[in-house]
Amino acid sequence: MGKTILITGASSGFGRLTAQTLRNSGHKVFAGFRSNEGRKKQVADELREKNIEILKLDVTDQGSVDSAIAQLLEKSNNELDAVVNNAGMASAGISEAFTPEQARQLFEVNVFGVQRVLRATLPVLRAKRRGLVINVGSILGRITLPFLGLYGASKYAVEAMSDSYRYELSQLGVEVVLVQPSAYPTNMYAAAQQPADEELRTTYGEVAEVPGKILKTFVTLFQGENGPNPQDVATAIDQIVSAPAGSRPDRVVVGLPFGSDAVNKVVAPIQRGVIDSLGLGDLAKLKIINQREVKASSGT
Repeated sequence: MGKTILITGASSGFGRLTAQTLRNSGHKVFAGFRSNEGRKKQVADELREKNIEILKLDVTDQGSVDSAIAQLLEKSNNELDAVVNNAGMASAGISEAFTPEQARQLFEVNVFGVQRVLRATLPVLRAKRRGLVINVGSILGRITLPFLGLYGASKYAVEAMSDSYRYELSQLGVEVVLVQPSAYPTNMYAAAQQPADEELRTTYGEVAEVPGKILKTFVTLFQGENGPNPQDVATAIDQIVSAPAGSRPDRVVVGLPFGSDAVNKVVAPIQRGVIDSLGLGDLAKLKIINQREVKASSGT
């Protein structure tokens, strides 16, 4: 049976592919666009032709988020089954050369944006005592590369948020899964935030040239015979959505792991041990709630 699904950051990259993939799987998809004007209008029109609903949704603006969710619930007759927090931005360069304002902008999208969307959508999922949240993080939330540290810091934050929300929502029937994509040829790199303090950047001498070399390495990887396909991420999300509640993994690495899978494997039992030692082991297991009882209690 098809689900009603919201995807943020759906105008390009993983988000656009995921919207199309989920629609092809028979789901009702609402695609969030920060802007559907200019070059994005054509993308929005193409998705509409595939029966995908377009919502103007800027995750950095609370009013925009609230308005978009209100429109979604009106159009879906108050139905919402899954939320895919995909909207994000990248940054690459000498960490010291980014201004505090730039760091704040990065976290506004990658971290606070997730919080805004969840606060607007979780009341619906909690009331139904079922649902799914998929947060799109990164392998850089588990392993750290130089010059990508601020971006990684935002994704480390999403790791902690996802774990905490998973525990807190488990007894209310809502599941939380974190997708950790590797490097893929999307427009993320072309649109990556660059350090604003050019004068400071140059004081690093030859080291300041390394970020460019790292990006070139990724481009070479992308263009190789076995280069990664962004569709992998959309397919992984589609499979997570289709999986039965309670069977989904906490984390899914997609693409070359660069050791992030090993970190996941080592950390999982330690994390579980901490939760068990605090007497909170039940929160690590999703509670499947009888929907007949939910409907009866709500009078529907």
